[in-house]
Amino acid sequence: MTSCQKDARNSSKRATSAQGENKLMLLRDEVEMLRRVPIFSRIAPAKLKLLAFTSDRMTYSAGQDLFRQGDPGDAAYVVLSGTADILVRSPAGDIKVADVDPNSIVGEIAILCDVSRTATVRATSALEVLRISKEHFLKLLSDFPEMAVEIMRVLADRLNHTTAELTAARAAKKPEPVN
Repeated sequence: MTSCQKDARNSSKRATSAQGENKLMLLRDEVEMLRRVPIFSRIAPAKLKLLAFTSDRMTYSAGQDLFRQGDPGDAAYVVLSGTADILVRSPAGDIKVADVDPNSIVGEIAILCDVSRTATVRATSALEVLRISKEHFLKLLSDFPEMAVEIMRVLADRLNHTTAELTAARAAKKPEPVN
């Protein structure tokens, strides 16, 4: 083997080793990011590592949709960085109903209720997410009842917020006189 061939072979080994180290670092980063999400905060690091490993890390540019209202609910998304809008179609066009920030989870309603997507989620900045398949998400809920409780808290908080907004919107309308 010539010295050029040896150099090329060693360079290739270093590149493969670096790729492996990068994947390991990304996995560690994902586990740390998942721990910041309230519904995952009490799950053991080994389980979070498995979740991160079985999830897909995805990026979206501002203006791109993670999913659209009416799409099948095949996954939940954990927002690692960036922001997005939650939009609902109406006869007057899309209505923004909520903001999505880092450490949020979206798409879980379609999975839990076994319905199509109830809204569109559109990136408003560069967005990085972990996509968790429906099967893995449901398995996590059955394996970790405390996670199911946290999901209920998130959903109850959203319902409380929606009820307050609906009440304020209806109160802002001038009531018609009752005769």
